[in-house]
Amino acid sequence: MTMLLAMLLALVLDAVFGEPRRFHPLVGFGVLSNTVERRLHADRRMAGVAAWTLAVLLPVASLCGLRAVSPPLVAFALDVLVLYFALGRHSLAEHARPVAAALRDSDLPRARAAVGRMVSRDTDALDATHVAAAGTESVLENGHDAVFGTLFWFAVLGAPGALLFRLANTLDAMWGYRSARYEHFGWAAARADDMLGYVPARLTALSYAAVGDAVTALHCWRTQAPSWDSPNAGPVMASGAGALRVRLGGPAPYHGRWEDRPVLGKGEAPDASSIVRALRLVDRAVVAWMAVVLLVGVAAHA
Repeated sequence: MTMLLAMLLALVLDAVFGEPRRFHPLVGFGVLSNTVERRLHADRRMAGVAAWTLAVLLPVASLCGLRAVSPPLVAFALDVLVLYFALGRHSLAEHARPVAAALRDSDLPRARAAVGRMVSRDTDALDATHVAAAGTESVLENGHDAVFGTLFWFAVLGAPGALLFRLANTLDAMWGYRSARYEHFGWAAARADDMLGYVPARLTALSYAAVGDAVTALHCWRTQAPSWDSPNAGPVMASGAGALRVRLGGPAPYHGRWEDRPVLGKGEAPDASSIVRALRLVDRAVVAWMAVVLLVGVAAHA
């Protein structure tokens, strides 16, 4: 029950205040990881392993030490604050809603600029349908990265688990590219994120199915996810697209050329409403997770 209370308080803080405006701990982590990269970068996997270990495990070990010497009430407050900083549900809506609003206003340049703050693809080449697809995909995928994966590891390992997952996920976004610089150095970051996200990604996919069109979501997950490059994003986005009954995936522009991607989901082409419905899907899944945690807590104390 203490875990449930900490989760609820962190979610409330995130809903009310969103991300800190002046200084976000993940920004500080970005500075740390850039420093580590400058010092340790080499075109070898072991250099990446050493850099990942230093950048991620040092903050996690420091948090464990701080919790160990803190009184119970302080440790609880620390748990709530760490989870609050690690969650990104409010930020996800802050980025996604302007995309939907611009699409409703038929303002394609504004929609492209807004979705460009969410995705890494070349947004200048996107039409309205592609913008809506990019925004919806980002909401579904980041529902796992910024919400459910964080909650899962908090439930498993407490605040250190939530911190571990979010830092690993952030490093994957920074180093996990198949480029000349990161092909070998970023290998550890990419593999660590895949491993830490494996179970929560599938729980996220199951949650999307449970609170959406379950039959279509499960069918899309089973038939479409294996063809996606990412072993974790595939199930999450295929199930989410099926749950919403919307078509996602397909060709997208990256680095000046269009890349062919598998189609995800089934049903209507995406539009502004798809982004809003994806946010609502995430919210319903959060409620479902809290209900499950409550039932488990009650059963454990029965």
